[in-house]
Amino acid sequence: MPLSEHEQRLLDQIEQALYAEDPKWANTVRISDPRSHYKRRLIKASIGFALGVVIMMVGVVMSLIPLGVGGFVVMLAACLWGLSSWKKMNGFGDSAAPASGTAPPPGKQARRGNRGTFMERMEERWRRRHDER
Repeated sequence: MPLSEHEQRLLDQIEQALYAEDPKWANTVRISDPRSHYKRRLIKASIGFALGVVIMMVGVVMSLIPLGVGGFVVMLAACLWGLSSWKKMNGFGDSAAPASGTAPPPGKQARRGNRGTFMERMEERWRRRHDER
C-alpha cells in the first residue's frame, strides 16, 4: 500500500532530521544490505561449528564426556543459528505472507489445499469487506 503525500512528507522530514543528527550512522544504515548482516552471522556460525568440533574432539581424546557433549551442543547450536541465517538471507525465513502473485511452496500447498494460511484468509476477508463498500 503506497504512502499518502502527507505520510511521505513526514517520512522525508524524519529522514532528513536523522541524517542531520547523525550523518555517519544514517549513511551506514542507508547503504547496508540486510543480507550482509546474515552473511556475517553465517560466518560466525561456521566458526562456532568448527569450535564445537574442536571441543568435542578434545573431549573424546581426553575421555571427558561432558566436554564432548558440550562440544556437540555448540556444534548443534551453531548449525541451527547458521541455518536460520541462511534461510533469512535467501528469503525463506520470512514470517510475512508471500507477495500477491507468488505461489506458495509445493509442499505447503499440498498440505493446506486451496485455503491458504490463516493470515491469507484474513487478508482476503479484509479485501472483500473493503471492496463491498
